[in-house]
Amino acid sequence: MAVSATAIMNLFFTILLTQAPINLSYGSSTSDDVVCIESERKALLSFKQDLVDPSNRLLSWNVSNENCCKWAGIVCNNLTGHVEELQLSNIDPDYEFFWQGSLKGKINPSLLGLKHLRYLDLSHNEFGGIQIPNFIGSLVSLTHLNITDAGFQGLIPHQLGNLSSLTHLGLQGTSMAELYVENLHWLSGLSSLQHLEMGHVNLGKASDHWLQVINRLSSLSELHLSGCELSHIIPNNSVFYVNFTSLSVLDISQNNFNSFIPEWIFGMNSLVYLDLSSNTFVGPFPNRAYCWNLTSLKGLNAADNSMDSSLSIWISGLSSSLESLDLGGNALQGPLPCSNQNLTALRYLDLSGCELNSTAAISIGFLYDLVGLEYLYLRDSNLEGVISSAIQNLTSLVHLELSSNSLIGEMPTCMGNLASLVYLDLSSNSLEGEIPSFLGNLTSIVHLDLSFNSLKAKIPTALGNLKSIVKLDLSSNSIEGEIPTSLGNLCNLSYLYLGGNKFGGKVSNAFDSLLSAGCLSNSLTWLDLSENLFFGQLTDQIAEFKNVFWLSLGDNMISGPFPESLGKLTELEYLSIGGNQLNGSLPVSLGGLSNLEFLNISSNHLEGVVTELHFANLTSLGTLYASGNSVSLRVSPDWIPPFDDCAIKLESWNLGPTFPMWLKTQKYVDMDISNTQISGIIPSWLSNLTIEYLNVSHNQLSGRIPDILHIDSPYSMVYMSSNMLSGPLPRITSGLVELDLSNNSLSGDISHFLCHPLATPNNLSILHLGRNHFSGNIPDCWMHWPELEVINLDDNNLTGKIPSSVESLQSLLSLHLRNNSLSGEITPSLQNCKQLSVLDVGLNEFSGSIPTWMGTRLNLTVLILRSNKLNGQIPFELCSLTALQIMDVADNNLSGTIPRCFDKLKAMTTEQVMKEAISYSNFGGYFFEEVMVVIKGREDQYDIILPLVNGLDLSSNKLTGEIPQQLTALQGLISLNLSENFLEGRIPDSIGNMKSLESLDFSRNQLSGVIPPSLSSLTFLSYLNLSYNNLSGKIPLSTQIQSFDASSFIGNALCGPPLYNICDEDQSKPTINNEEQKADDGGEADRWFHLGIGTGFAVGFFGVVAPLLISTDWRHAYFGFFGYFWYKILYKYNCLWP
Repeated sequence: MAVSATAIMNLFFTILLTQAPINLSYGSSTSDDVVCIESERKALLSFKQDLVDPSNRLLSWNVSNENCCKWAGIVCNNLTGHVEELQLSNIDPDYEFFWQGSLKGKINPSLLGLKHLRYLDLSHNEFGGIQIPNFIGSLVSLTHLNITDAGFQGLIPHQLGNLSSLTHLGLQGTSMAELYVENLHWLSGLSSLQHLEMGHVNLGKASDHWLQVINRLSSLSELHLSGCELSHIIPNNSVFYVNFTSLSVLDISQNNFNSFIPEWIFGMNSLVYLDLSSNTFVGPFPNRAYCWNLTSLKGLNAADNSMDSSLSIWISGLSSSLESLDLGGNALQGPLPCSNQNLTALRYLDLSGCELNSTAAISIGFLYDLVGLEYLYLRDSNLEGVISSAIQNLTSLVHLELSSNSLIGEMPTCMGNLASLVYLDLSSNSLEGEIPSFLGNLTSIVHLDLSFNSLKAKIPTALGNLKSIVKLDLSSNSIEGEIPTSLGNLCNLSYLYLGGNKFGGKVSNAFDSLLSAGCLSNSLTWLDLSENLFFGQLTDQIAEFKNVFWLSLGDNMISGPFPESLGKLTELEYLSIGGNQLNGSLPVSLGGLSNLEFLNISSNHLEGVVTELHFANLTSLGTLYASGNSVSLRVSPDWIPPFDDCAIKLESWNLGPTFPMWLKTQKYVDMDISNTQISGIIPSWLSNLTIEYLNVSHNQLSGRIPDILHIDSPYSMVYMSSNMLSGPLPRITSGLVELDLSNNSLSGDISHFLCHPLATPNNLSILHLGRNHFSGNIPDCWMHWPELEVINLDDNNLTGKIPSSVESLQSLLSLHLRNNSLSGEITPSLQNCKQLSVLDVGLNEFSGSIPTWMGTRLNLTVLILRSNKLNGQIPFELCSLTALQIMDVADNNLSGTIPRCFDKLKAMTTEQVMKEAISYSNFGGYFFEEVMVVIKGREDQYDIILPLVNGLDLSSNKLTGEIPQQLTALQGLISLNLSENFLEGRIPDSIGNMKSLESLDFSRNQLSGVIPPSLSSLTFLSYLNLSYNNLSGKIPLSTQIQSFDASSFIGNALCGPPLYNICDEDQSKPTINNEEQKADDGGEADRWFHLGIGTGFAVGFFGVVAPLLISTDWRHAYFGFFGYFWYKILYKYNCLWP
């Protein structure tokens, strides 16, 4: 594991030094009397001529300085004056200066003139991919050769095997410059070798013999072969005797070993450090008896493999001298033993990602004896329960990570005694209660992360005592109140993340608190207050955070103008302030933020005009999200933006009337300019651009689609729906993955589009051609589109049958063929689409029976077969569809009884909670599932709130028998329609159990008996139709039922309100005397008053409702708007995705 490996190496740095005595001095000979040999001086000058020295490290190497023994990096023999060491390693740790200080160029053969050279170190330079010179193998006096990470590339020369005196060989490669070997037989000549470093050298061609060769190097003390593409290691049952009697360090991490760990590894009792991490080792660890042989072992790293043994069994066999143990990222299983007396020397322990299956209390019990433990990583280890108070015994802890578990309850008070803690991460658990004040005692803490828990109440003022803290993350909790002024005392704080809580108050007060001590204005570089309840205006005080490069204030209730002073935050790289209520125009000062890479101002109330000045110096801009504002962009036709690779979202801006010409300047098009009042034809120059994402939907574009869909870049998405495009479909290339051309006037046959052969396989996953004017048969070419997940051909003029080649669509999730003229039986080829989730073939002319194989498509959530010519019975196999939420088979010729197994439709038995909208885009697009559903007698489109919809419609068929009692178990249904059948018998008494019902229609059947009283308990019911049955008796009295119109009950033998039929028991009424009559009579003015109110209500009400009833487009827009509005409200207040 990355963090673990780094810590381990730091921990054992001293050990490694003691195992390999290396002269790390960098400079010249210490003797003032020794003078270098003239021939060697000339050789060094020739060597320098071929080097590039950008930082003048070799400035002392010059003709005027005659004594080369005093040159930088040269060490001479104090007696003879011969050059013995050449130390030219670039040792600057700073990345930027590392590149500036790296030597470049080539290696001059003049080095051969240094006959007495023992030590050559060219490591950590940049020789630009040249090959290691063969002549280095002739420097036979070398005992130390280190060219690690020096930019060499290609085949390692076998001549290095001539260096028989070598004790240290460093050949580590890099990912940018790969070194490789044909074999390793040349290593056999290096019999004195003690230290071999060949990490990240490609040894794939030597994988079958590497171990046999290295086994001959009996003096070897350190072996580093990390990331060498090795795949073969001697298995347990092979006859193999290791000769590594001196080996103290073995690193074979990051290879491709896919086997058990061989037992011979655990037979090397001289091992001090063993690294087996990041391979594919499987199975259990060797028998504990072998592990006990590792009596000298201080460090073991076996992280990120596939081992699956029990932790408690083999941990007991590890050496008592072990100081570092990393087993993270395996399938090792717990629980941990309740106590531990064997690993008392442990200072570092990482079991992250293991399946401890343990309560936190038991695991901490295992750690009770580890009083010297400094680093503990148990991230994502399936820990559960409360944190045990036994953790107080780990008083040496410096780093504690328990994130991504299932810890509950409050943090134990004793954690305040862990005074040595520098790093504490308890994020992504279910911790509750307040943030404890005792955390203020951890004055050494540098990193504190309590994010993604269920903490509440206010931030305690005691956190202001954490004077050393650099990172504080309290995000995604339920913390409330205002930010305390004590946080302003954290003068070393650089990272502050408080987003996703319930903090409130004026945003200016929050800034006052943070700036109260005056030091955060200098130290703070990251500030995130997003997704809270801050309100009020931003003031010029925001400019005091002068070093902030990340500022996120999005999704609050901040109002007022966009502050001009934001332009003073010149270090800003990330600015997110979307989802607020900012108004007015954008300040021109934003255009001066030359470091800005990400800008989100979307979903505010901004208006006015944006010009070229607003972008003047945004040369680093890579992302601009500004949708949902009423802004007009007015730039000159020949404007060239200062950025050329930017993801831009400008939905709802005014960019029209012409297509924006500045798009031509972008290297990559990743842009949403939908609903931006653009008209005219699509320019042909778009075909010259590399399109990654282009959304021009909801504009007034017309004409034919040019060849812009001939896209070279992979994973491209194009959305052009709801325009006025006409003509045939264009041909596309394999790079397109999502295409939406719906709601246009495209026409013609779609065969040339689907059946045109391509040189490479099609990658298209989403195809939406619905609501156009296509005609002809659906072509039988689907075998060319194996990646398709969504097909929508709704509302066209297609004819014929569903072709059999749909069986090739193994990835198909959603198929819409609604409202065409398709005929024949529903093809059995669809049963091969095993992932199918949505099937809508309604409003066609399909015949035959409902296929029984549909009951095997267990992923089906939506099944719509309405308005066809289907006959036969409803198959019982459909009861197996436990995920089904919407089933509509209305308006067919179905007969028989309603299956009594519908109570097995589990998704309909429980009330749906709001979940994330169903999105099929796998590449960052925005394609949501949309379904036309008939509820309350109206057909409307549902998309964002589709997961909330549960409906069953069997109406307008020839169903007989009684309404089965089992149907009332579907308590999640919001709509149930059984109208226009031949159902008889009584309405089930348990109808009142269907608490979620909003629409109920049993009209035009032959139902008899009384209306069950439980019907009055359906408090959400807003549509009811029981008309034209044989119902009798009194209509149950309730505010809910009496609110329905009389038409809901006519055609029966019912009585009582809202009908005018008076029930027999209500016939006798008390006589009203004249005085009461006078009191009840209103005057003429009252009549006119009520008449005026009634008329006004009628005009206002039907002025809105009538267009919704008459116009489908108005109705879709209305429900789409409120669906989106409802979705935003739930998102804002964290009601989504529990």
